[in-house]
This record gives sequence, structure tokens and C-alpha cells, in this order.
Amino acid sequence: MLAALLYGQEDLRLEQVPDPTPSDGEVVIKVGAATTCGTDLKVWRRGGHAKMLTPPTLFGHEAAGTIVAIGADVQNWQIGDRVVANNSAPCMKCFFCQRQEYSLCPHLTWNNGTFAEYLKIPAPIVEHNMLSVPDDLPLELAAMTEPLACVLHGISRSNIKQNDRVVVLGDGAIGLMFVGVLATEKQAQVLLWGGNNQRLEIGKKLGAVQTFNYHQTVDIPGVVKELTDGWGADVVIEATGVPSVWETAIACARPGATVNLFGGCPRDTSITVNTEQLHYSELTLKGVFHNTPEYVRSALSLISSRKIPFELLISEQRPLKDLEQVFADMKARRVIKVAML
Repeated sequence: MLAALLYGQEDLRLEQVPDPTPSDGEVVIKVGAATTCGTDLKVWRRGGHAKMLTPPTLFGHEAAGTIVAIGADVQNWQIGDRVVANNSAPCMKCFFCQRQEYSLCPHLTWNNGTFAEYLKIPAPIVEHNMLSVPDDLPLELAAMTEPLACVLHGISRSNIKQNDRVVVLGDGAIGLMFVGVLATEKQAQVLLWGGNNQRLEIGKKLGAVQTFNYHQTVDIPGVVKELTDGWGADVVIEATGVPSVWETAIACARPGATVNLFGGCPRDTSITVNTEQLHYSELTLKGVFHNTPEYVRSALSLISSRKIPFELLISEQRPLKDLEQVFADMKARRVIKVAML
């Protein structure tokens, strides 16, 4: 089959590799749609990921498709079923899983390789994190279940109340997903910052009450305070993975606020925190990573409801052979998400 392999920093190659064969408890799906992701872009630019993969490796982690092969001991699934599989599953046995802190499981089973004609789903994911896709839901929308599950996990940890003034920093797919869910499900007043006017327009369509291009804003925390009676935002979501923006996020927060440092920064980076502000303003700083089986199911349900127009995030559909150009387009911020068919 044709598949994408990541060899290192911005070194992505399409190669012919053997078709996968399922072992006990596994299934193989024919990939109908694999969506690109900001995490994929970061991994491609950095040449690796601290948790998910080590090059050289099959690449990509968001996909939906149709089961074409089933291993022994697989229950309740049939060839021809339309499915979406998360890119991980917890062990369900360790210290963290026993406390339902599944994203912290040190034995997470990871799965990469969605940018390929076929994808093998490991047994733990089949058991805990593979879901049936409704017949009327396009596979390219179902493929976005994994990133939306991460967003729902992040929102659940952010202490958001109805009508809270929430700042979202970042107009990538994740930031825009935050906007859509916060505005629709939480009735929050979302202020979105980004660097691309077209993406900011999509942010408005998803429910942001105001949008700002950071290229035209010298003092983001100052603007936030002007818009919030001089205090700052109730909640701040950082969705860029840039250390300096983590610091900006903290500076945008009012006393008593929660700051969700959601964007994963490069390995071994650090930030400076004002201890006086942290202590006397009683700030809550949270790092939130990945998702859990609960939010995988909630994400697919929300996508299937069509309450939020997540299709706005898919800039275009392309064949697998165009993958290298697609990543160049993502790097240049010409596209948000692309559905590789």
C-alpha cells in the first residue's frame, strides 16, 4: 500500500509498504479520510514527538474508514462497518487509570499511520476507543473526533461558567474548535486572537463575539483588560504551543482566573511566571494533555449532531499523493485542515 513515513525534520516520504494484517483483537480499516492536524504539522517541523512517535515511522493520527479485515477474538464488529478510531487507548489498569486520569496513563497504546491506504487498529483501541460512524456522517467529519475529544477534555478542566469571558489565543484548528464549543455549548463570550484574517472570520462564524489579529495588536493583555472592566479574562485558553504565548495567556487573566496552557511547546522549553501575580491573584494554571474514552465518545456525538459547523475547518480535500504539498500549505497557513482522501 501507499503510506507516508516521517523520517525526520520536514522529511516526509510516500512509500510502498506491506499491507497490514490484523493480529488477535485487531482490525484493519481502509482509510476513507485522514485529516491533517496542527500536531502533525508540529511533529513534521520538529521531526518527532515526546509521546506519540519516534521516526522513522508511519505518520498521521486522525482517520475514519471502513473495516476490511478482522483478527481473532474481535467481538461486535463486522467487515464493512464504518468506524473512527482514536489514536490511543489507556491500559485501564495502572495507578492513573484506576483514578480515571486516563490521559496520564504511562502505558497508552499509541497508533500512527493514518496517511495511508490502510490502517491497523491495535487491540486496546478496538476495545476502548473505536466507534461506529453514523451512515449519514461524512468520514472527513468523523475523522476530527480525536482533536475535538482533546478540546472537550480541555474545556472540562477549565472551570468555565455560563457567560464567562474567555480569551482563546490561536486560530488553528484546535483554537477554532475551542471557539465553537465554548460559544455553543457553554454560552461563553469568546474573544479570539490569531494571525490570519480568514481564520478569524471562521472564528466569528463559530461564535466568537470579537476577533483580533495579533499582528495589529501591540499589547494583547492590555486590550483584554480594556474589554473586561480592567480585570482580565475569566478563563484563558492557550492554543499555539509557543512559550511566549503561554506567558501572554497568564498576563491576560483576571484575579481568580483559570489559564489552560493547552498548546504543547517544544521539548525542554520553559516560561517565566510572576510569583506575586500567581500567588496574590490566586491564578489556576493548568496543563491539559490529550483525551479520554469519555471525551472520544462525546466528540463523535457532538460532530454527529451537526450543531457546530466543523466543516468550516476543512479547507479542501486532496489525494494522498499531494501530502507533501499539503504540509507546505499548512506551514504557510494557507489551509487549516485538509481531508486526505
